[in-house]
Parts: sequence; structure tokens; C-alpha cells
Amino acid sequence: MSEPRPVTALLIEDDPGDAELIRQLLARGEPACRTEVRPRLATGLARLAEGGVDVVLLDFSLPDSVGLASFRALRDAHPEVPVLVLTSLDDDAMAVRAVAEGAQDYLVKQHVDGRLLGRALRYAIERHRIQRALSASEERYALAVRGANDGLWDWDCAAGAVYLSPRFHEILGYRPGEIGDRLESWLALAAPDDRERLRAALTSHAEGGDLHFELEHRMLHRDGRALWVTTRGAAVREAGGRAVRMAGSMADVSGRKAAERQLLHDALHDGLTGLANRTLFLDRLSVALAARRRGEPAPFAVLFLDLDRFKHVNDSLGHGKGDRLLVEIARRLTGLMRPGDTVARLGGDEFAVLAIGVRDSAAAAHIAERIQRQLAIPFRLDHEEVFAGASIGIALPGEGDGDAEHLLRDADLAMYRAKAAGRGRYEVFDLELHTAAVQLLKLETELRRAVAAGDFVMHYQPIVTLADGRIVGFEALTRWQHAERGLVAPVHFIALAEETGLVVPLGWFVLERACRQLRAWQSRFPASPPLFMSVNVSGKLFAEDGAVERVLRILEAADLAPESLRLEVTESVVLDHSAAVTEKLHTLRALGVQLSIDDFGTGYSSLSYLQRFRYDSLKIDRSFVRDIEINDSRVIIETILSLARHLGISVVAEGVETEAQLERLRTLGCPLGQGFWFSRPVAVPEVERLLAAGAAG
Repeated sequence: MSEPRPVTALLIEDDPGDAELIRQLLARGEPACRTEVRPRLATGLARLAEGGVDVVLLDFSLPDSVGLASFRALRDAHPEVPVLVLTSLDDDAMAVRAVAEGAQDYLVKQHVDGRLLGRALRYAIERHRIQRALSASEERYALAVRGANDGLWDWDCAAGAVYLSPRFHEILGYRPGEIGDRLESWLALAAPDDRERLRAALTSHAEGGDLHFELEHRMLHRDGRALWVTTRGAAVREAGGRAVRMAGSMADVSGRKAAERQLLHDALHDGLTGLANRTLFLDRLSVALAARRRGEPAPFAVLFLDLDRFKHVNDSLGHGKGDRLLVEIARRLTGLMRPGDTVARLGGDEFAVLAIGVRDSAAAAHIAERIQRQLAIPFRLDHEEVFAGASIGIALPGEGDGDAEHLLRDADLAMYRAKAAGRGRYEVFDLELHTAAVQLLKLETELRRAVAAGDFVMHYQPIVTLADGRIVGFEALTRWQHAERGLVAPVHFIALAEETGLVVPLGWFVLERACRQLRAWQSRFPASPPLFMSVNVSGKLFAEDGAVERVLRILEAADLAPESLRLEVTESVVLDHSAAVTEKLHTLRALGVQLSIDDFGTGYSSLSYLQRFRYDSLKIDRSFVRDIEINDSRVIIETILSLARHLGISVVAEGVETEAQLERLRTLGCPLGQGFWFSRPVAVPEVERLLAAGAAG
């Protein structure tokens, strides 16, 4: 084993006696040392430039430099060489400053012997080596972090203090230091639905429950966007296993998540129409069948549609026009369906519908008839008017049915039976249409008796100011008090009432009850402005002669100001009824009755609809509120609010069901809202409890 090479020490000292004494001390001590002497700072710097020096011993009293200036010149020129100050100046303050600026030690000549000097030399060289290695390691780490583009975090578990790096702030749109240095400041920026998941994952790792901490979750950007991030970390633990510190990184993975969503969407949707494809349709049908097998009350029907004479459109107008027709048909079908239903394009000119909540073939037949009526309306493709129709097969699940493919095949077979019977028809698989007609007749008979007997009860859903939750009005909703089925929601009978004309007497019943009830509440709970009542009305009410006079008589009998009544109408009231209906609505508005657009944004003519009519308020459809965190829905809501402000129209957001939706709507400046977050539709006693409390709970 070779002997270690001796240490080369450069002594910068102008006193020959002191220089010789130090040389002798170093020669007798450890480590073995070869000492070179230079009497001035300039000559010392020149020697360092030649290389090969392991350590410098520097006097602070030199002919060409004095004190800290000498050390600074050495440090700046050759930071790679450790410097040990060896001087006659016994000055504690000077010693502290020298060490603070990087000197390895400060020794006073009068107090130095060979042993002390050798040890100081060894320590100076080793400390400098460790510092250089640490500096290099830190530089490598900093480069790696910058290359990874991740934000860093460091949590002092005991103190609760958190360090969040500048890149962490930048990812979320903040300037360094803006987020705060407490754990709660960090957690507060997690998306509300993910906040507790993040807290639980951090806590579990800190307590030793998880060996590795890694979580994919959403964080809120300063501009309100939800970013997907991956947060990773590890704990430093004391001897007992308790975490005293956790540190890690946060990476923005929003791009990857968006790509994953797009890939999944493309795999499960038709590229032309954007509808579900066969794979997604069968998956949802399988889910519905599984729920049925578990005994859950989940009725449904499958409708298989094949367009009649579609080949003629392609042959005569070209495949481009044929594709556009398919897109328009997809839009009409989607517009007919309810939330939870699925419309799919199976390929070519074949479509399928999974209609949830359909209990029997009669209800399924009603859906098929609505589809055929919609498809019978001509399609306008540029300057061409195109007619389309469809043969429809219907299948309903029975006891012991097979898989989704089997049920879809049943509907397909029924469709072929309909096409064979003359096209433009619908058939129910293996069921007699007579049975369906009997069931429909029974329901219609029961509904007629209920309307005649007044077997309906009123519920009311509060409409509140989003700023403070104060109740300003209500929407009137009716329930059928069925002798066997109990309270039946409107969704189960309004369509039948509309088709049979029973919606007219039912509509007058609701309007009269709602106005009388509102006037009673206005008397008991005065407000400024007074409480108002919104009532959904069918166009068929105003197709009757004397409709305007009847509304005025109802208001007069209730002693209710016209301004307190809001009539909610859908686009179809204007589009599907005569000019006389719209004229009557105009007359009522001129007399002070408020007009409101229901489900605004879901029709195909909503903007032209605003041009044709002057409204006082509009309701943002619940589908946009439900998807408010999805960028397109948020943009649509912003546009509706901006449009309403410019037109001087009030806005109500319906279907507010979460705090996140409420906060987003507040941020966007929406004035009013209703939904389960505030209150479900409730009976009169519960409404009065809410009014007494002053807000929707």
C-alpha cells in the first residue's frame, strides 16, 4: 500500500521568523506537510494559479493587503482551496466574520502549537472537501428538480409548517409565498371532493399506515380550473417510527388525464355523431340488467331504430349530406331523452335507446311514438328539405333474461317485424300491442279520475338568492296522490297528461292553488320585494279561448299582484303552438305577469326564441349546472349570464345540488338558484318552517 502524499500548504506570511516557526511546527505534526512560503498576497495568488496547493495559511497583516480583504481575494480567486487564517490579531469579532465568510478556522499565532496547528489543518481540508461535495450534490439535486418540472413540498409534522417551492406556486398560478406556510393553506387548494382524500393519505403515511405516499387528485388553480396532479412523498421518522417530517413533489398531470379522457371517449363514442357506440351501449345495458337481477327497482326498455329509406338519401344527395342527416337525427333523439337515458349509434343508419324508468311496454310505446313524431318533422340540409322516418323495435327485460347482447337482439328482431309490417311503425318483442294499449288506457282512466277528483297535492321548491340563501320565491310542483302507488312524481304522468289533453284542467288546478298559497305566505311573511311564485304552464292552456281572462280571475280571487306570478314556458310553447298562444302570453306580460324561459339553452332555437319574445327571467338548465366544472358548461353559463345582463333578464340556476356548484355560480355572478342543496320540493308546513327561519336550509 503506497504512502499517502504529503499535504502541500501555502503559507502567506511576510515575517521570516514567524514563517520559519510555522514551517517547523507543520513539519513535526500530523499530517505530513510540505510548506511553501510567499511573503505577499500577490505572490501567493500567483502560486495558487499554478495548482497543487491543498490548503492556505493566511496572515492578516501583509505588505500589500490587510485583514478580511486578503481572505476575500483568495476566496474569490480560488474557492476550491480551503483557507485557514493564522495571524497575530487576537480579535474575536474579526474571527467570527472570517469564519462566517468561509474561512475554515481563525488561529492566533501566540496560542498555536504543532498539535493544534496540525489538527486545524486536517479539519480545514476535510471540512472543505465535505462542503464542496455537499454543494455539488445540492446543485445536482436542483438541476434534477428543474428538469423534472415538479413542485416541491416539505411538511414539518410537529409544527404544522409547510414549505412550498416556487414551482409548486407556479403550477397553481400563484406567486411564491402567496399560498401560506401551513398545512391547511395547502389542503384548502385541493378540489373540495378530493380534499379529505389528500388529508387522509398524508395522515396515513405519517402514521405509518402506508409505506409509500402517492396520490392522484385535483388542485384548484388560481383561475378556478381544477388541475389533475400527482403528489408523492416520503416521511423521516424518529426511532419510535413517528414521522417528524415529510417531503415530496407535486407534478401537473392534467395533460395526461385529458388525453386519457379523450382516448376513453373515442373508444366508447361514435366518431360522427358523438353518441355512445355499441360497446358503451352494451356496457350500460349490462349495468341495468345487473341492477335488475339484484332486485333493485330499475325498470328500463331498449329501442332499436333503423332509418327508413336512408339509402335513398345517400344515393340521391351524396354521403356528405347523408352524414349530416345522421348528425341531425342524433341531435333530435338526444333532445327527446331524459337524464340517465342512453342514445347510441350502432353503425350505419341504426340507432338504439336505453330508456331508464320505463316500467312497461305502454310507456315504451309512448317513447317510440315521440321519436317518430320528431323524425317526421322535415330536416333542412342547406337548401334541401329531407324527410326521415324509422322503424322501431322495443324489448323489455323479463324474468331470467339473458345478457345485454340477447336483449338488444330481441329489440332488433322486433324492429324487423315493424319494418316488415310497412315501415314507420314500432313493434314490441313477443308482446301484444293490445296489452300495451290496455295498460295505457288504464293509466289514462286513473289520471282522468284523479284530475276530476282533485287527487293532487302541491309541493313547493324555494328559489333563493345565491349571495345569502334568502328565499325570494318558489316553484310550484304537483304530485299525484295515487290510491295504490302513493305520491307519484310529475315525470310519471305529465307526458301522458300532455298527450291526452288532461294537462289543461290539471294546469288550471296548479295555477289556482299556487296563487292562493303564495298570497297567504306574502301576508304571513312580508318581504321587499314580495315573494313570487313560478308555475310551469303548457301551451295547451293558452290555446283555449278566454285563457287570459281566466288567469286574471285567478289572480283577482287570490288577491295577488300580477307581478308576483311567473309563468314558466318552454321553447315548445312558442314553436309548437299558434301565433294566438304567443299573443296571449304577450298580453299577460303587458298586464304585469312575469314570463320565464324554462330549461334555457337546451333547445335548438333558444337565441332566436329570445328575439321573438320578451322575457323577464330565464332558468339555466340543470344539465349545465351539473357539469359546471366542465369547461364547456361553465362557458355556456357565463355566456347565458352575460346575455341576460345585457337584456335586463333575471336568471335562476336550477338543479344546484353541491356546495361546489353554489360557489362556482356565486363566482360567476348568478343571482338566483334552486335545487336540493337548499331544499327539495316540500309541502306547505315545511315551506313555512323555512320561511320562519329566514332561509333555505
